[in-house]
Amino acid sequence: MGQDVEIRSSLRLGDVLVLDTDRSFTGQDGQVITREAGGDDVPALLASRLFDLDPAIDHMYVLQNTVTVRRTGGWDDASAGAVEEVIHTFLRHYPGSETAAEEE
Repeated sequence: MGQDVEIRSSLRLGDVLVLDTDRSFTGQDGQVITREAGGDDVPALLASRLFDLDPAIDHMYVLQNTVTVRRTGGWDDASAGAVEEVIHTFLRHYPGSETAAEEE
């Protein structure tokens, strides 16, 4: 179940990476997420994965289908690609996959 999130475009501006996707993560109100602010809604869960991915990521802002990520030290191809991959696979969900693997 689940679908991949397609990234329509990405733009690097110094320490900021802006990604335009084909899925909405919030309503019309944007949401700021920092390492200190947790949560269990969709933007907070995405931020948690990105924070775990790269300790240099310290801030994320999500407004509908646009994800803005700040990384101290700027972005190189590898770090931007890793973030894109996390977002691309974020909505994949395969219920029961752990149970099926344990039974085999």
